[in-house]
Amino acid sequence: MNLPHQLDRVVTINAPRDLVFSFFTDSGRWASWWGAGSTIEASPGGRLTIRLPGGVEVSGEVLSLTSPRQIVFTYGYASGQPFAPGESRVTITLEPDGGATRLHLVHEFKDAASRDEHVQGWRYQLSLFGNVVLDLVHAGVEPVVDRWLALWSQPDDGARMAVLGELAISSVAFRDRYSLIDGAGELSAHIAAYQRFMPGLTLQRSGAVRHCQGTVLADWAAVAADGATRATGTNVFVFGADGKIQTVVGFWR
Repeated sequence: MNLPHQLDRVVTINAPRDLVFSFFTDSGRWASWWGAGSTIEASPGGRLTIRLPGGVEVSGEVLSLTSPRQIVFTYGYASGQPFAPGESRVTITLEPDGGATRLHLVHEFKDAASRDEHVQGWRYQLSLFGNVVLDLVHAGVEPVVDRWLALWSQPDDGARMAVLGELAISSVAFRDRYSLIDGAGELSAHIAAYQRFMPGLTLQRSGAVRHCQGTVLADWAAVAADGATRATGTNVFVFGADGKIQTVVGFWR
């Protein structure tokens, strides 16, 4: 198959490679980023179907599969336009990048017009893919946020450090209008000072968290013992590929 025109795209997804690769081998996960009704038979010679918006259908064949590094498949439109099944080829290669995964996509075409027509499509689709993967990585993020907020009422340094070890990296950074803190030890001492100078307040999450690509927004309220709200704000959490908090920035209202 002569396919002289090539589209290249590289993205980094902050998730382990084995997990990222599973979205090319499991039909449920395949459909989660392509659309309901999309399927894949994850073995050489296996068929794949992609259901795009507007009733557009793409079909192809898995040419090779090397877990967890690479998948190669053909790609074409059931209608025959702009090109028929089997008339283009997609290679997706995954390489470790620290704890994250570097994804390199190559889509080969017969003509430049078809290639150019797919540039934005892949830009969009891989952005969606990254979010779907990270939605799974951080599916349990709300309890993590709640435990972070509860730390600010924990009076024991040893208990605070134990929880921080579970929730965050050792070099965790915390920033707000009153904080310029790096490291779990410094943060624990800072929380002790908060309790001394702002006694009796507990931090509570307000509403559901919002998540995108490993960054989480969580609204909070500082509530006094009498139930009165003394302050409100929003924390911005950045999570690593291991699911641990790397940085937190707090905005007060």
